[in-house]
Amino acid sequence: MMLRHAFLPLLMGALLPAAAQASRPLDVRDMAALDRISSPVLSPDGRRVVFAVRQTDLDANKSRTGLWIENLVARDAAPPLRFTAEGMSVNSPAFSPDGKSVYFLSAKSGSMQLWSQAVAGGEAVQLSNYAMDVGGYKLSPDGKSIALAFEVFNDCDTLDCSKKRVDEMAARKARGVVFDKVFIRHWDTWADGRRNQLFVASFGADGKLAGEPAKLSRGIDGDIPSKPFGDVDEFAWSPDGKSIAFSVRIAGKTEPWSTNFDIFLAPVAGTEAPKNLTAANPAWDTGPVFSADGKTIYYRAMKRPGFEADRFALMSLDLASGASRELDPQWDASADNIKLSADGKRIYTTAQELGQHPLFSFDIASGQATRVAGDGSIAAFDLAGDTLVFVRNSLKSPGDLFAARVEGAAQGGASAAGGRTPGAASALRQISVNNADKLKDIAFGQYEQFDFIGWNGETVRGYVVKPWNYQAGKKYPVAFLIHGGPQGSFGDGWSFRWNPQTYAGQGFAVVMIDFHGSTGYGQAFTDAISQHWGDRPLEDLQKGWAAAQKKYAFLDGSRACALGASYGGFMVNWIASQWPDAWKCLVSHDGVFDQRMMGYATEESWFTEWENGGTVFDKPENYERFNPVLHVDKFKVPMLVVHGQLDYRIPVEQGIALFGALQRKGVESQFLYFPDENHWVLKPQNSVLWHDTVNAWLKRWTAE
Repeated sequence: MMLRHAFLPLLMGALLPAAAQASRPLDVRDMAALDRISSPVLSPDGRRVVFAVRQTDLDANKSRTGLWIENLVARDAAPPLRFTAEGMSVNSPAFSPDGKSVYFLSAKSGSMQLWSQAVAGGEAVQLSNYAMDVGGYKLSPDGKSIALAFEVFNDCDTLDCSKKRVDEMAARKARGVVFDKVFIRHWDTWADGRRNQLFVASFGADGKLAGEPAKLSRGIDGDIPSKPFGDVDEFAWSPDGKSIAFSVRIAGKTEPWSTNFDIFLAPVAGTEAPKNLTAANPAWDTGPVFSADGKTIYYRAMKRPGFEADRFALMSLDLASGASRELDPQWDASADNIKLSADGKRIYTTAQELGQHPLFSFDIASGQATRVAGDGSIAAFDLAGDTLVFVRNSLKSPGDLFAARVEGAAQGGASAAGGRTPGAASALRQISVNNADKLKDIAFGQYEQFDFIGWNGETVRGYVVKPWNYQAGKKYPVAFLIHGGPQGSFGDGWSFRWNPQTYAGQGFAVVMIDFHGSTGYGQAFTDAISQHWGDRPLEDLQKGWAAAQKKYAFLDGSRACALGASYGGFMVNWIASQWPDAWKCLVSHDGVFDQRMMGYATEESWFTEWENGGTVFDKPENYERFNPVLHVDKFKVPMLVVHGQLDYRIPVEQGIALFGALQRKGVESQFLYFPDENHWVLKPQNSVLWHDTVNAWLKRWTAE
């Protein structure tokens, strides 16, 4: 449902101050110092929640993550308490099946290992001491065994063998490496031959792990979890603990241009080789979840090979017959994840919708999706019985943890009392208060979603954010933000990298357009950008900018700068020649400058091949159609170029070449270079430098 009301109120239950009490704008240093809430997990009885809090020491230029705990049924409603010790950085919390302990990973011992701590109190106990870092884990249903992910050499029989080889490689004086497969680097890491693999180990009488874990994924040449951003949702235990299902893309030489992930089933006993359950689908299958009786696997699947932004449909696989079916063919949304209700009749999942990222309850029998929690973006959630917890953020609220009751869950899926919808959330209350004091003096820019008619006569939406110090009747310079992806969205959510409130805090108004290609508006809308990087979205941006200026008199169109990263950086490079007269300045962060070289140099070549309709050598004309490098002669708008050395998605040479072209052409330009950042700028002090540099550039060219 589209938001048509006036500037949006605060999220329900948010602990932000009223505008009359606020006295200053948000600065990047304020943003960097905010606690980041993530990874909420409920105890099996739903009485307690543990969640992760990442805290940043800006002076030390580093962050630490600790765990906090809250008793959801306590009558005093006291704030959550720190669970893990101060100074101990941890991640990946999980309750034991009996709810008496919390497991997590920590590198306190010098390597990433498994730890646990009793809910009742006491110190954390190290449970593993393996030769390699534990990359992820999942407890078996009875808590007696555990699935572990390690990055190992597949031809090594032991973890010690992999550790020895890593040490030998580090000690070599000759640093050259010979490759025979093109996937030589990924995201920000060079390949060294290791793969993420699944192992199984058992707990001893003392509760610790000892001995060599058994390799479950033997014979699988692929990464489980996938690199670089895969997680433990890519594998799952069967209810009886006898097998594990996992998603993996078989590597080989085709890995850089393949999105063919499949669901495999492997017996824990190791009596049989892993079996491919979804071989019939040459596209992406992932996220397996077993039904309570173990007879069905639910998972998510795409239909088009090579297209990473295809719609993820909810699927059901009958293990006895091997037959699969799509559960939600009428729901034009792409599911992010799967969590089953206690009665097994509903799937809970998040998905983008019209500029927001709500949580949905999906009825398996009817195929109907119900919006459970929205207004902003749901970043993470967990469900136990009729208790729901989730992290929610918005354009003027960083993530906070909320708890709610799920209607009908306690009655085994029966209709909720009072005519309320089964699966819907009620009794919402905020749990975390970590950032209340840090934000008490901050005035945020109010925001509103608007719509207009864009390419092909279709409705396109965007957001406008007022400057923090907005006064009626005044005009303000504008930061026109262009999102990346390109299948992405600048919607109603908080970001620690491209946050419009940091520009609003500098006195800028902000305009963001979800052009054709954006996610959350139906798959056809998302598909519209492929092979059309430079025309359809540009038309939307132009019409959106015109519509925003017509609707909002406070936008000073004569003092505006356009800026974006990744695809947004490409669009800035394209705008430099195709739409230059609208802008006083431009900012291009990690943007594509030469499409042809991008097609050969990027690591995930499936992306460029899909977006351009084929390979560079098969479809050269497609790569040249919207290629900024061919239009440097028209460059004239001052541009700030930003790039990271460790960016292997859009290699740094793209940014260097762009800066060189601007300088040689005599266009006012600067190059902000980060030797220790990848496609994103993540380190706290680097983030501050990024924002200060960008803000100074915008102010320089939009000054009255």
